[in-house]
Amino acid sequence: MRKILLTAAFVAAMNSSAFATSGPGCLVVVNVDRNDALNMRSRPTAESRIVDVLVPGRHGIIHLDAPCQPKSAAWSSRWCPVTHYNGDSTRKGWVKARYVRDSECP
Repeated sequence: MRKILLTAAFVAAMNSSAFATSGPGCLVVVNVDRNDALNMRSRPTAESRIVDVLVPGRHGIIHLDAPCQPKSAAWSSRWCPVTHYNGDSTRKGWVKARYVRDSECP
């Protein structure tokens, strides 16, 4: 019985937000010049408010929160919902799929 409870506790912990940045599910910025940055938007449109700026190679952790959308669009036209963890700062927003690539979370 103890083994079952420990297993259940482990599975519950793995599904908690504390492990949101562990393993697959993160992104890195690509296709952006080193002297430029990727704007993270409040909504999945280029006209929406910029909520964060992601500098290639210096952006902290970008976690993919759900599949990029719309699924009917070409990959480069999709928007991805993300959470950006950078030091003590955490921001949610959207990035264009053409400027990110899958990565392992630290």
